[in-house]
Amino acid sequence: MDKFNAFLIEEVDGKVVSGFKQMNLTDLDAGEVVIKTAYSSVNFKDALAATGAGKIIRRFPCIGGIDLSGTVVESSSSEFSVGDEVIATSYDIGVAHHGGYAEYARIPAEWVVPMPKGLDLFSSMALGTAGFTAGLAVERMEHDGLAPSAGPVVVNGATGGVGGIAVDILSGLGYSVTAMTGKSDQEGYLKNLGASEILLRDSIDLEKIKPLARETWAGAVDNLGGDILSWIASGMKVGGAIASIGLASSFKFNTTVMPFILRGVSLLGIDSVNAKSLVRRKVWGRLGSDMKPAHLSDIVQTVEFDNLPSVFPKLMQSALRGRVVVKVA
Repeated sequence: MDKFNAFLIEEVDGKVVSGFKQMNLTDLDAGEVVIKTAYSSVNFKDALAATGAGKIIRRFPCIGGIDLSGTVVESSSSEFSVGDEVIATSYDIGVAHHGGYAEYARIPAEWVVPMPKGLDLFSSMALGTAGFTAGLAVERMEHDGLAPSAGPVVVNGATGGVGGIAVDILSGLGYSVTAMTGKSDQEGYLKNLGASEILLRDSIDLEKIKPLARETWAGAVDNLGGDILSWIASGMKVGGAIASIGLASSFKFNTTVMPFILRGVSLLGIDSVNAKSLVRRKVWGRLGSDMKPAHLSDIVQTVEFDNLPSVFPKLMQSALRGRVVVKVA
């Protein structure tokens, strides 16, 4: 097979350096399934890895890209055949195993998910890790008892990839969604995704967070951590559930046990990296059916593979909205 293009992240003289390189299949890591990559996506984790701004890469060199979709071209697994359309996200992909920013990828079969009904190569990457994380959060909250009749759900970081998809999914399932954002100019965008109410972060007094505030939220999808999570926890309804999925504000937060022991609130940690295969396939299946976002085209923008490096600084500066799909093939 001819050489192919890959976006390789290396360490040179103690500094992270990334760029396009020509590679062969023999350069790829071990795995039972070889995939011709159609699309990948850009997550905040990808930007941290490619720029060296975060200690994300656990092995150098490594092809970046924690997400990919494509078509199987070789398989030694009985579960996948040549021609199958598949998705691969998370695990060690793009951080300790060559990832989706390459025209070909070799992936362990247990990390690969068959393309579910209702999705295709493009839409699966419009969702990507962000969509899977949002879907997993909804799945966990519903497993904990959340239902539309319980009351409103708040989603913070709502203009980001995970937040926007969560707003879209929840509103499509019949929930009343409050979208929290620091960007006052994005109200129309969030309303279009299905938010019934917009809450601006600067309208919240984080200096006076009560142990228990007025019962407001039946559910919450938290992208931020920090004081915002403390504020949300104090205002949860009895039996409410918080899905903790990010730390964009801080990995620390200060709270009391009162929401948890006096109102039975659940704090659910959402780990999209290590989700088991059965859970992963169930959530992807729902993302192609009842949880499929109705406004995905409004959330996503597409870039050509050659233009990938230009996306990272924009994402790091919070200058992008929603999701970015990379057209690799």
